[in-house]
Amino acid sequence: MRNRNEEGAAAVEFALILPVLLLILIGIIEFSLAFNAQLSLNQAAREGARYMAIHNSTGDASTAASNAAGRLAPASVTTTFSVTGGGTTCSANKQVTATTTYKLTTVTGFLDAFTGTIVMTGKGTMQCGG
Repeated sequence: MRNRNEEGAAAVEFALILPVLLLILIGIIEFSLAFNAQLSLNQAAREGARYMAIHNSTGDASTAASNAAGRLAPASVTTTFSVTGGGTTCSANKQVTATTTYKLTTVTGFLDAFTGTIVMTGKGTMQCGG
């Protein structure tokens, strides 16, 4: 038999621990979505660099990179290219590096209050000429 003064103790303890548990859950969700966005950016950069190395077309390579960005909106991914030795023309014995940039929007908005806008980048490098 319980003492009368212990009734509701479990509810009070749960109410005290619930905010901590929710904070951990939100952190797990936000981190996993940010990690997925980073993987998508890296894949998009590799695809853009591969397309540029083979076809030597900056506009088409940028479109290919944006389309390869997975769950990220293609219009929100920007891609820039740089070729070793300068210029934007991919020729033999050079490497092209694609850099993709994306402004991360969080699901809960919780991180935005502390960090502001989170800009993520991905890079991919390929040998020119395929």
